[in-house]
Amino acid sequence: MNGGHNSRMRFFKDLSLSAFTAGFVAVLVGFTSSVAIVFQAAQAFGATPQMITSWMWALGLGMGLCSALPSLYWRKPVMIAWSTPGAAVLAVAGVGYGMNEAVGAFIVCAMLITLAGTTGWFERVMNKIPMAIASALLAGVLARFGLQAFIAAQTALPLVLSMLAAYLMAKRFMPRYAVPLTLLVGVVYAASLGQLAWSAVHFDMALPIFTMPVFTWRAAVSLALPLFVVTMASQNLPGVAAIRAAGYDLPISKLITISGLATLVLAPFGGYALNLSAITAAMCMGPEAHDDPKRRYVAAVSCGAIYVVIGLFGAAVVGVLTAFPKELVAAIAGLALLGTIGGGLAAAVRDESHREAALITFLVTLSGVTLAGIGSAFWGVVAGAIALAVQRLGRRNRYEPHQSDKSGHGGRDDDTARAFEGKGMAPGSKIVPNEQQATRSAAAGKNF
Repeated sequence: MNGGHNSRMRFFKDLSLSAFTAGFVAVLVGFTSSVAIVFQAAQAFGATPQMITSWMWALGLGMGLCSALPSLYWRKPVMIAWSTPGAAVLAVAGVGYGMNEAVGAFIVCAMLITLAGTTGWFERVMNKIPMAIASALLAGVLARFGLQAFIAAQTALPLVLSMLAAYLMAKRFMPRYAVPLTLLVGVVYAASLGQLAWSAVHFDMALPIFTMPVFTWRAAVSLALPLFVVTMASQNLPGVAAIRAAGYDLPISKLITISGLATLVLAPFGGYALNLSAITAAMCMGPEAHDDPKRRYVAAVSCGAIYVVIGLFGAAVVGVLTAFPKELVAAIAGLALLGTIGGGLAAAVRDESHREAALITFLVTLSGVTLAGIGSAFWGVVAGAIALAVQRLGRRNRYEPHQSDKSGHGGRDDDTARAFEGKGMAPGSKIVPNEQQATRSAAAGKNF
């Protein structure tokens, strides 16, 4: 009892406007950027409007509880989201399948995700990816949102310029509140021009609808396996990169298992696939959420709480979120991610021996190329890993120590020796860029 009371008191003590706003912006960006794809996926299986509302109920509760509860438990930001590329795959591959077969495929996918978590094989793969490659991957994923912020100026130049001006001024004089003030300026400007579509809001409670699963080999091969592959490669892979780039030491295998089990429970109601978030996680794990990394978990808890409300009120909250102009959403997303994009690029190119491979990873990821139905995040890592392997090809034999060499460097010059040192992979590097950044910023009286 006392432990629970102390936990609640600690949360309210750590609560801040910047953290709550980070959570709200994460929900705003996450929903408005991909909710239409989820609707299309549901409709591909012949979903009725009531079934689509049930999908929102299942996904909202799943994302909310799986984000808020682990964040409170570990006091670190944990961000779970629906699989956007998975929804895109289902929207295309789902034609010709009924909802019963679809639910059976969701359950098969959930079992595969849970297996990946309980066996720990996915985390072991992630452990082999150098920090430079992981940081480049994250920067490439997020940079697309940074570009969209300024591309939005083509159709809403005054809105984007006013938000950019607000962001720069707030960053200079009130850095902790830069994102909340920028969002406020954008909303006020859009409202003054009548650009907020409040007519789409209808306040109705969401009701879950249970669909009995039907298991078929055809659905397992055509739906479950592609859904599993794109969820792990295009969502969980950059999700882990976001966690490690922010400097948090979270139990990756346990988080994958949690997302798999939650999907397993919610699949009959429309919870097709839950996974680690990358883009919205970067918003809640970066310095914009709070100067102190130990208080950023509040952003994830706030995000989770809003997700739960979305799940309970379904169409009503989706209507509120989609009432914002798309240019406003693009601008606030890009501006909120500037710090994280810069930090990812800095970490990616810091080590000269990894720089070229990291740049290849960044560019392939940024390109948005999709091959064999798998997104650019996976292919970026593959391209970077191949580039790094080619760079190292023959070096081991070339610089093999001689028996007579007592120096331990085997005849290598100092530069080569240094290039082979410090090769710790992402989880072992213990790099905490945001904490270091916060410390430097505090010393300089600024928040970058």
